[in-house]
Amino acid sequence: MSNKSWNDSYVGQIRKMIGHQKLIHPSVRAIIQDEEGKVLFIERKGQNRWGMPAGSMELDESIYETLKREVKEETGINVVSATLMAIYTGPHKSMKNEFGDEYQMFEFVFLVDEWKGEILEHSDESQNTGFFSLDNIPPCSNQFWENHHKEVIEDFRNFNGSLILK
Repeated sequence: MSNKSWNDSYVGQIRKMIGHQKLIHPSVRAIIQDEEGKVLFIERKGQNRWGMPAGSMELDESIYETLKREVKEETGINVVSATLMAIYTGPHKSMKNEFGDEYQMFEFVFLVDEWKGEILEHSDESQNTGFFSLDNIPPCSNQFWENHHKEVIEDFRNFNGSLILK
């Protein structure tokens, strides 16, 4: 698992230069299911919110490498194979985080087809993990993320193998 701090990350370095100005940066989100079809959510440390494993791309890595790294950092498991389900972009997907930083989402959502390893209950980035039914996803303290998770789950339910572009 990475010991790199947010301040040392690519986005952290960019933020030092541009402050709170709106930023577009590629990120990933992973839909990981158990054998019952429930989806894995993690509770992020210090943020009091649940979400699917997700994170930002770093310099010198592909989007697929980002997926593998983020899932490993947040859950402890290894992605063996995955399918790109959706790409979310656009000004309607803009938000501010709790620090006042503005972002326009540019997110690649992957269905993790195969994974191996044991899921960690705690990691450097998560304080809890659990599989939830599609009808009972955990609450999020932020309305933007709550709505986005619901949209991703709805798109997942309706996914027919064709890439979703939004």
